[in-house]
Amino acid sequence: MEGLVGPQTAPISAQCRQHSSPFLPAFSHRFPRKLNISHIGMNKSPKSLKSIAASVQPLETSKLGRLNNTLPSKDVLELWRNANAVCFDVDSTVCLDEGIDELAEFCGAGKAVAEWTSRAMSGSVPFEEALAARLSLFNPSFSQVQDFLEKRPPRLSPGIEEFVKKLKANNTTVYLISGGFRQMINPVASILGVPPENIFANQLLFGSGGEFMGFDTKEPTSRSGGKATAVQQIRKGHEYKALVMIGDGATDLEARKPGGADLFICYAGVQLREAVAAKADWVVFSFSDLISSLE
Repeated sequence: MEGLVGPQTAPISAQCRQHSSPFLPAFSHRFPRKLNISHIGMNKSPKSLKSIAASVQPLETSKLGRLNNTLPSKDVLELWRNANAVCFDVDSTVCLDEGIDELAEFCGAGKAVAEWTSRAMSGSVPFEEALAARLSLFNPSFSQVQDFLEKRPPRLSPGIEEFVKKLKANNTTVYLISGGFRQMINPVASILGVPPENIFANQLLFGSGGEFMGFDTKEPTSRSGGKATAVQQIRKGHEYKALVMIGDGATDLEARKPGGADLFICYAGVQLREAVAAKADWVVFSFSDLISSLE
């Protein structure tokens, strides 16, 4: 997910053939008044967990030609194959959509939130302020979020379920790290078989009557640099030989730092953010590329 940084983005259009290469693709947090704030987490998944998968099209050759990291180096490939923990971004990586924009659209504020997001793309606004500002435009209630989850099943990126199964078969631990909300990520995690303790995400807060109260600012992902902090926490709690971060945005790239991710793989199957892709260790446009690299 990358809603705040990186003005150069290229959305990937739907339904296309795949390439044959094994690696190239075929404001402040205001609460209106003191109430009994609860983490109404909706941990139970919606009645239907059937994800809606869609095909995405790789970029045209002209844009591929500007990248020199669409094939992994020998060192990158070796590190990738030896990784025993993989952390995924969720929005525009595991899923095809940006969760907050989808929820805003469902609540009737899609245009306003999208316009605010566009203004925030310069990266000059801290993540936590941008998140609070967008939520304040529609203040989703508990019942609205629950209704959204029932009527809008997750749209998973093509190949992600098979990819996660492959990682698990190789005894690789999978994490989901997102600036989105647990209420919306829990169903995705359930489909993929990712346990709740392996999710790092934000939490919407509701009052005793189900009214929107804000979000939990104690979550590391509620702040700028939060994904890097989450990855560092994971490293401190486990003795992983190598940990890889996979995502599409600048906040995912930030996770590659000392004490954090050893490798950053840019997934550009939904959005290509060229400034991010240029700094990645490896750029892929299809999860099938990563699956085949593990064979």
